[in-house]
Amino acid sequence: MFETVVIATDGSESAHRGIRTALDIAERFNATVHALYVVDTTEIESSPEAVRAELDEAIREFGDDALAFVEGEATGNTELVTAVEQGDPATEIIRYAEDVDADVIAMGTRGRHGEHAFLLGSVAEAVVRHSPIPVLTVRQLESSNSSEHL
Repeated sequence: MFETVVIATDGSESAHRGIRTALDIAERFNATVHALYVVDTTEIESSPEAVRAELDEAIREFGDDALAFVEGEATGNTELVTAVEQGDPATEIIRYAEDVDADVIAMGTRGRHGEHAFLLGSVAEAVVRHSPIPVLTVRQLESSNSSEHL
């Protein structure tokens, strides 16, 4: 049923729960997992020119950490491919999933930008709305440190 699973991550807590769920599904179906981090170029381009290079480097390092989390959560039996793309996150997630012929895209419902969308984060919402590939969104449970419901 699932041969290829794309996990979109931005390193957020919501993404972490989505990663664990997607890895569980992938392991059950012996699927190949593609962990994807997208460098949001609009975030960099909208920043002051004096800090763009530093911001780009920091975002890429954050992406490396986000992908390392996926690698750390994967079992030794899971075939795992990691990738970093750049551009609009929703567009790049869908494009990447199509390129690898994914059976499902898995992602958290809230990203690093928090509450700016009512039910889904803006990237998750855009992927759900526009992807021809099924999308599994995994809601972050209420954490013990926060009264925020996600």
